Amino acid sequence: MSAMKFCRECNNILYPKEDRDQKVLLFACRNCDHQEVADNNCVYRNVVHHSAGEFTQVLQDVAGDPTLPRTKTVRCTACGHGEAVFFQATARGEEGMTLFFVCCNPSCGNRWRE
Repeated sequence: MSAMKFCRECNNILYPKEDRDQKVLLFACRNCDHQEVADNNCVYRNVVHHSAGEFTQVLQDVAGDPTLPRTKTVRCTACGHGEAVFFQATARGEEGMTLFFVCCNPSCGNRWRE
């Protein structure tokens, strides 16, 4: 498998680009105009699939993240605890941002959104 390539001008990642006129594969920078001819015509795509349990663990861990804001104005519907961390993210299949809450009770970890 080939390694990632980086721009010689600005050090950003180079992305594969097809030159249809010359029928050649290039690596091009999206930040500047730098392009270089690929030494290999294979382009690899790595798709990572996560199981539902991995997402759940990540959300439970955010309750201990000191960089996330906390609020005491909401109450957990599962355990009644009065503190939660919150963050905004895009919800799957929806447009715009959604406000997510995660209960700070270590034995709960309930998550909900508004």
